Amino acid sequence: MEKVSFIEMKDGTQAEYLFLQKLEHDYIRALPERLLSALERLGGSLQGYQLSRLEHSLQSASRAEDDGADIEMVVAALLHDLGDELAPENHSQFAASILKPYVRAEVTWVIEMHGLFQMQYYAHHYGKDGTGHLVHRDHPWFASAQRFVEKYDQAAFDPAYPSRPLSHFAPLLREVFSRAPFAQTEVTAA
Repeated sequence: MEKVSFIEMKDGTQAEYLFLQKLEHDYIRALPERLLSALERLGGSLQGYQLSRLEHSLQSASRAEDDGADIEMVVAALLHDLGDELAPENHSQFAASILKPYVRAEVTWVIEMHGLFQMQYYAHHYGKDGTGHLVHRDHPWFASAQRFVEKYDQAAFDPAYPSRPLSHFAPLLREVFSRAPFAQTEVTAA
């Protein structure tokens, strides 16, 4: 079978759905390679900074690794701005959605919130309030998000910083995205 015959999902047969399940499994297994390609495309995205979005991502991940962050946070730092190309107004949520099945809840929350938290550094230049992140000050992962934006995100625009290449982070990304999705015990925040 090359294609299913149904034109409405309700009409599919078990054989067709088993066929599709195998194709989907193969497609999911290739996710790390698609993520690496998407990161490479960031090399030509948003202009104006001293670094490309790819270099910013590599520097963020390098800074996280240099700081002793675990593999999940390093990979999250690498992917945190992946949504800039396709979801510029909600890039944080975009990246968090990609990470969520493969990392602990704390990492997902930090990435989901990093856009809000980073506004403390520049919102005032646009006449906006940069204190919106403070609504979460009692959240158990507030300090983790604050650390992420302070040490790995807002500081990662330095062309002199010795960032590692994408090839260095590729095995880490493949390891995280080769996990069974949602296999980790979810920790819920109060």
